[in-house]
Amino acid sequence: MHAITIAEPGGPEVLRWTEVAQAVAGPGEVLIDVVAAGVNRADALQRQGAYPPPQGSPPYPGMEVSGRVAAVGDGVHAWRVGQEVCALIGGGGYAERVAAPAAQVLPVPRGVSVTDAAGLPEVAATVFSNVVDLARLKPGETLLVHGGGSGIGTFAVQLGKALGAYVVATARKGKHERLERLGADRVIDYTAEDFAETVKADVILDIMGAAYLKQNVTALNDGGRLVVIGLQGGRKGELDLGALLAKRGTVAATALRSRTAAQKAAIIRGVREEVWPLVEEGLIRPVIDRTVPIENAAEAHRVLESNEHFGKILLTKAR
Repeated sequence: MHAITIAEPGGPEVLRWTEVAQAVAGPGEVLIDVVAAGVNRADALQRQGAYPPPQGSPPYPGMEVSGRVAAVGDGVHAWRVGQEVCALIGGGGYAERVAAPAAQVLPVPRGVSVTDAAGLPEVAATVFSNVVDLARLKPGETLLVHGGGSGIGTFAVQLGKALGAYVVATARKGKHERLERLGADRVIDYTAEDFAETVKADVILDIMGAAYLKQNVTALNDGGRLVVIGLQGGRKGELDLGALLAKRGTVAATALRSRTAAQKAAIIRGVREEVWPLVEEGLIRPVIDRTVPIENAAEAHRVLESNEHFGKILLTKAR
């Protein structure tokens, strides 16, 4: 089979469409004929040599796919050959086939195409595990989503509204109208306005890290919960513990890819039980910026790193 391999750490140009060993379904795994693969920041970090895949995962990038079941390994009874599925995986999604742990496989939701479904597993698992499981967002609370125009951001805005929250997002001006159509109650242009001066949030989902730490603490309501899921604004920042203490605030930081198989399986169960019904009701939809042929993965990475996209970028099946 073929897969996108990384010739050496570097820019998008190091990605190569290469013949590799055929993927097989081991015990407890599902072999998927890939129709589409989601493109994520973690893939770009892996390409740069900064984020290796978990032990035991294929060495090429790709954390989520959609497609059809080609085979099932020993002990797998919940999935059948030919079924349309999507899956959260540790790596190897930029390929013609990939083996996924059966507990991390989801059915393609009703009303969603098998291609578009590739844009759901990673964002659904990330947002659900942080906003619902960890931060316990409640109806009537305010959710502040940074990077509103990203795949994570567009999903978080929709999930927040579906759960009855007041949703504020930060994004460049050109993305505001589309975020409002997704349900954002307010959108802030972070290049022109300091969100900390006008927003009070109960839950903040942050992709920036150090650059926004002080402002995020300022923007928390009493009892507010700040969850950091990205470090695009740096790794090290100064935390005013006095300000956090005065608000009885909480700061948490999480990563999805490095979680154990049991933890990922629990998250996927929660997504299927609590998020998939919202998708099938039409309250949440995958937001796809564009599809790119998988052989042209370098171009998809260039678009991702330009920050001009809105929603997810997908790699689609080889010709």
